[in-house]
Amino acid sequence: MDTGSCSCLLAGLERLLSPRTRIVAFPHVSNLLGEIVDVQGIVRLARQAGARVVVDGVAYAPHRAMDVEAWDVDWYVYSTYKVYGPHMAALYGKHEAFAELSGPNHYFIPDHEIPYKFELGGAIHEGCAGLLALGEYLSFLTGRERVDRVTVTEAFEVMTRCELPLQERLIGYLLEHPRVRIIGPDTADRSRVGTVSFLHRDLPSHRIAEAVDRENIGIRNGHMYAHRLCRALGIDPDDGVVRVSLVHYNTIEEIDRLIEVLEEVI
Repeated sequence: MDTGSCSCLLAGLERLLSPRTRIVAFPHVSNLLGEIVDVQGIVRLARQAGARVVVDGVAYAPHRAMDVEAWDVDWYVYSTYKVYGPHMAALYGKHEAFAELSGPNHYFIPDHEIPYKFELGGAIHEGCAGLLALGEYLSFLTGRERVDRVTVTEAFEVMTRCELPLQERLIGYLLEHPRVRIIGPDTADRSRVGTVSFLHRDLPSHRIAEAVDRENIGIRNGHMYAHRLCRALGIDPDDGVVRVSLVHYNTIEEIDRLIEVLEEVI
């Protein structure tokens, strides 16, 4: 990551790769920055080095449709509660990538039995049933009865169109404050998601988050599990940044209420 722009530039990755590189692992979207990184560009460089690619999609999944085939990733993992389902996890892997690994299940399960060698015990059945209900929600967003790839892509396009005006309103407000620094892209477009982090020049992040929370508006502060990122940017990980997490079901009225409270605090 370039500490000046807070962007993950491909040139920075290229300098790190060598014939010894075996795995390139990265978040599709940082929990803190909100920027959507160039997955296909990273995969291309990793392939040139002969490396496998592991992508953490947790912060991307709530905002955009995943397309592991187009990205050509070896592994992609995310939390299903991030896509409006139950608290479970999902792991995609290419068959040949799975085949290279010994799973955590019992030693006597053959390596070729995928996904059995990775599934410890039974799946949480009520969670699986809850995840299936996501199809009804995607149908609701699109007006389509059939849940297929077209429904998924159209539903997330609806979500994106709902999120963009929220980003514009909040980022536009924050840019007007000379004491506020947005950590991550300061643009409100499709290159980022609605995860917006900022610092105040004089106020600690926890004081801002606590003041806003007292008004029954849920934001938070901290390192957002991006501990090394905070260190690299000279941010105290314990206090961290102030983070506002927007999704498609938020409203302009809610953003205006947040801005009203922030105006009193900062």
